[in-house]
This record gives sequence, structure tokens and C-alpha cells, in this order.
Amino acid sequence: MLFTPPQKSGTPEKPTPNRNIIATGRGGTGKSTFVALALRYLRTPSLLVDLDPDSSLPGMIGVDLQKEGKRTVCEVLYDVVMRRKQNVSPTITTHDLMQPMLWSDALYEGRGFDLLTLGTKYIEGCYCAPDNLLRTTIQEHARNYAQLVVDSPAGVEHLNRNVVSDVDDLFVLCDPSQKALKHIQRVKRIIEQVGIQYRHFYLVANHQFDSTSELHLKQSGETYLGRIEYDPEVDNYNRQGRSLLDLPDDSPARLSVKNLLARAGYTQH
Repeated sequence: MLFTPPQKSGTPEKPTPNRNIIATGRGGTGKSTFVALALRYLRTPSLLVDLDPDSSLPGMIGVDLQKEGKRTVCEVLYDVVMRRKQNVSPTITTHDLMQPMLWSDALYEGRGFDLLTLGTKYIEGCYCAPDNLLRTTIQEHARNYAQLVVDSPAGVEHLNRNVVSDVDDLFVLCDPSQKALKHIQRVKRIIEQVGIQYRHFYLVANHQFDSTSELHLKQSGETYLGRIEYDPEVDNYNRQGRSLLDLPDDSPARLSVKNLLARAGYTQH
């Protein structure tokens, strides 16, 4: 069953048909799991962008980039830097060299979704160059999709890079710790300071929460959607390298994410 993204009353329609969805949170809260489970219920096609250098999302949705002959954004960057060191096309900027290679060499095209993976950086320096490339090109390409879905790395630094500045639904995945509550406030402060615009700010609890610890999120003053239920099959599928998209229909984790999306206003169609 697919979901249609919600339309906020009184908010003008965006000129482009796609919606921008970001999953963020502290390390180990289940961001990639949430994205993988949510993908089953979102409209197609989706453009997925995995900004986590650990690149856990591809395996969770059954994508083997190496087998498919696809590279990460950072691998493309490495090739471009090596070419420039060899004085190949010295008048062309790194950005100009990377842009066509990015969408031909790094974009995995699947059934119902396409995927770009940032990957691990093997050259000196920060992630500024690949992030800047994504920031300046991704929104134009995202116009061809029903939604852009970003799986963020742990922490808040990626927000400072402002890869996606116009967000429809920001899902903050939380663990039951005091640091999680402080993290929520840091996220809000950073997106305000760097100028990220968002329409909905949602809190999602991972399976480590119980009814008592959930109270902290319910009383946070933010929109709390609920908890992703524990499902041992999620761990089993990850260990076996199986796609979470193939979890059975009665999977507690799948059903809870389906309900979370419904509470966020996504309606079935």
C-alpha cells in the first residue's frame, strides 16, 4: 500500500511535484532502517540519497553497488581529482567534471527508486566538495521524482552543509537518552541558523523506548509520531544481507512505520 504525502492547509503548493524528506538523528538510532522501511509505502519513483559515509542503506534495500557497476559520490570525486593532477582538461573545473560523471556513474536506477550514495572519502579534506556538488545539482534532478529521501549521517554536522535547504518532512530518529533530547534542540537551532526551511518536524522513537521513556518525547513540545516496534527479523535480514523491503507484511517494524507515516498525514491511495 502506497502513501500520498500530506498537504498542509494554507500552505501554497510548491512549483515542483516532488517532496523533500530527511531522516536525521544521533548515531545508532535507526535512520537507515526507518528510510528502508518507509520506502515500501512511499509514492514512486523516489530518489534516495545516502549521506552516511558508512553506506548502510544500500544493503538494507538490496542494492550491491559494486555488482551493479556503480560508484559512490566520493569515488567519483577521487577519479576527478586524479585526472586534474594529471593535467587532464586543465581548463575544466572539478565541479564541471564531476557533474556528468555523478549521474552516469554513481546513480543506481532500481524499480521504484533510484539511489545516490556518498560513500567513504579517500582523499584529504572534509566532505565539502561532494556535499557542495549534491547541493547544487540534486534539487534539479529531484524534480523527476515523487520525493527526494535523504538518509543523513549521525550527528548534526551534515545540517551545517545544507545539502537540502527546503524540507517538507524532517524526521528526527531518537534513542531513550538525555542526549537525545539535547540533540533535538541542537537540530532545531542549526536549521534555523543555516536557513533550512521545513514544513513538518517529527520525532520518531526507536525500538529501545518503553512507555515510560516515551513520555520525554511526548512532552518535548514537538510532534511525536510514535515508536518503531522491535522486530528480530530486521536484525536477521541485515546479517544475511537481505533487503528489508522483503520483510513480511505482518512485520512489527514495517507495520509501525506504516502507522507513523499515517500519523504524519500520509494517506493511502
